[in-house]
Amino acid sequence: MNVLDEIIQHQIRTDLPELAAGDTVRVAARVVEGNRERIQVFEGTVMRLRGGGIQRSITVRRIASGVGVERTFKVNSPRIDKIEVVRHGQARRAQLYFLRNRVGKAATLRERRVNS
Repeated sequence: MNVLDEIIQHQIRTDLPELAAGDTVRVAARVVEGNRERIQVFEGTVMRLRGGGIQRSITVRRIASGVGVERTFKVNSPRIDKIEVVRHGQARRAQLYFLRNRVGKAATLRERRVNS
């Protein structure tokens, strides 16, 4: 194992839940405003997962005041406080760009059934 892999291994987070496209998540991110820092929660649907290892990122979409807002988060960033999965949505594709054209109830995904 080379030096870079050793350094990266210590920075990859292990406290994160399993994420998939279509899941509704609540991302608590640290935001710096001036000299103050606070935690801002962004809740929405995971549109896509990208990359692997230390570069892994997710794009989350939500509707705020009737306008679609998408935000990309680096999953292993120290700025991310925590990620909670609110519900597991069923998606038949990896990137859910078709949600951009949908409004209201049409933009919701079915709940994924859990095998028990």
